[in-house]
Amino acid sequence: MSEAEEVCVRAPDVVARFADLVARPEHEVDLGAAAMALAAGAYPDLDVAARTRDLERLADGVKDLDGLLGRLFGELGLRGDTERYHDPDNSFLHRVLERRLGVPISLSVLTIEVGRRAGLTVHGIGMPGHFLIWADDEQVYLDAFAGGAVLDEAGAELLFRSSTRAGSGIAFGPALLPRVGAHGILTRMLANLRAVYRATASAPDLEWVLGMRLVLPGATSIDVAELGEALAAQGRYVEGAAVLERRAAVDPRDADQLEGAARLLRSRLN
Repeated sequence: MSEAEEVCVRAPDVVARFADLVARPEHEVDLGAAAMALAAGAYPDLDVAARTRDLERLADGVKDLDGLLGRLFGELGLRGDTERYHDPDNSFLHRVLERRLGVPISLSVLTIEVGRRAGLTVHGIGMPGHFLIWADDEQVYLDAFAGGAVLDEAGAELLFRSSTRAGSGIAFGPALLPRVGAHGILTRMLANLRAVYRATASAPDLEWVLGMRLVLPGATSIDVAELGEALAAQGRYVEGAAVLERRAAVDPRDADQLEGAARLLRSRLN
């Protein structure tokens, strides 16, 4: 049984499918398909394969960057959601396509994945505060949230400072414009949703989000502990404790803390 199947009981099928798509070297991950599979956490009946084929159809006939931007931000009318930025639908690719609204990272993923399917070389750029795209052939940055606006490094710096309120004391340079692969992008998308569902105290949604987070590289005992709490918040104390105990068995650094938290969850049954 995979870790995803062990840790997530609300939607084991969607988490296991996501795990299958990301359990390969990062350069082999189909980011578009994995992002659609992520959306199935909130929409378990989503036909992931069919919605992924939508990306192929959008790429049909696109020859260059101008054609890509024209297709997505001209014909389709994709734009940033400035009114309900934290609406979880802004993170789900199929809903972004249906509503024509999204946040920087979801709009960037659509641009990257339609572009990749059209044969263009575009990459995610994990700038703090605002996700961007790098177009290799044109050597420019793109802001998908602003309708595919083209930026040079100076424009990217202005956006960084406005989105993070960083002062001139913080130097701006290549270190703040790292290329991010599929695993990193999906991790950032899940972090956004985690913040949304924490704010609304939606334990069932936190459960599948954290279940998906745990099958990506870099997951920590903090993630496991939060999953245990999400299960406990639904009255599933034994399941939450078991999650913590499994992690303790393979992570000696945090074993005492995890085992103690597991005991506390089990004690809440009394």
